[in-house]
Amino acid sequence: MNDDLRPMETATKVAPIARATLHDELVARLRDLIVEGELDPGARVPERALCERFGVSRTPLREALKVLASEGLLELLPNRGATVARLTAHDLDEMFPVMGALEALAGAFACARITDQEVAEIRALHYQMVLHHMRGELPEYFRLNQRIHELIMDAARNATLSRLYRGLAGRIRRARYVANMSQARWDQAVREHEAILAALEQRDGPALGRLLEEHLRNKCETVKESFLTGPGDSAEGAPEPVGEEPRRA
Repeated sequence: MNDDLRPMETATKVAPIARATLHDELVARLRDLIVEGELDPGARVPERALCERFGVSRTPLREALKVLASEGLLELLPNRGATVARLTAHDLDEMFPVMGALEALAGAFACARITDQEVAEIRALHYQMVLHHMRGELPEYFRLNQRIHELIMDAARNATLSRLYRGLAGRIRRARYVANMSQARWDQAVREHEAILAALEQRDGPALGRLLEEHLRNKCETVKESFLTGPGDSAEGAPEPVGEEPRRA
């Protein structure tokens, strides 16, 4: 890949990043480029083009790349810059059970520590997410889904657990984003979230833990199925659609 972004993306004006939140915001935006597929698996990261796009110098950009490399989203090669890491079926088998265990533990902790206000916030996000599901608005649904999981993790009030979770979250998001999901599986995922909300409202830690772990296990099966029916991240290109109107886990 040339040290350049695709014509459509470069034509889009992007607001400069505020200096007060430069590092975290830059990491988040770069992570989104990888997760959402604007930077292809195996491709070299176009540092010059990204510096121009976000209005930053190479020093903060490279610091952000180091963070994403620590999350397993990038590979740093001596004297060759960074490339986008590929995901394999073996990666999925390793990551999803660990993430499921982390979320199960977070659910148990959260039920003991979450406030009524935090439950209300998650409830509101859930209903917004369901509305996006009804409208077939996948990107909006996907972002709220991720936010709900993050808020449950935050409510656990455990810094070590949060650190481990965030170390895996980027690759999990990437795997979910590239996977195709049928309408039936999307409907099932929404029903699972309804059960998750109910357990959280009842402060039923054991039930919430089981539901979150099962939810991750089902996501893993959807992603693995997509990897088996298409090249996925482990080869060039994106996976082929499975069925009509493919959706993501």
